[in-house]
Amino acid sequence: MRKVLREAAFKVTYNTRFLDVILNCKRIEREGQHGTWITNDMVEAYLNLHKLGYAQSVEVWQDEELVGGLYGVNLKDKQVFCGESMFSKVSNASKVAFISLAQKLTQQDYKLIDCQVYTAHLESLGAKEISREEFLSYLG
Repeated sequence: MRKVLREAAFKVTYNTRFLDVILNCKRIEREGQHGTWITNDMVEAYLNLHKLGYAQSVEVWQDEELVGGLYGVNLKDKQVFCGESMFSKVSNASKVAFISLAQKLTQQDYKLIDCQVYTAHLESLGAKEISREEFLSYLG
């Protein structure tokens, strides 16, 4: 990924197209999954959280087209970001979103990015499982 980031084929923005990001997360086909948990009611709820400043998005662009991104809930007072969903239309776009967000949050001294579901993909980006007890200590 260092090479991909150095090549600067992607542009990253924050909170410029929240609705587009969540709708892409809702609609993107995922191998081995039928449908999504992101219902219209969930979209509306996250839009309200976004308007209140809690839900945030990361957008990844290639040639002026939105090709990847993620969104989640930012618990600024706890320095915890809870990632909800991500999408990618081209190879590495969601990885660029996640890495860019991680770098930004590290600079802001965040303690945790909650990825919710542990996967090999997230492990390849540095994620590790923690116990419920440890997770709750971040929220305490």
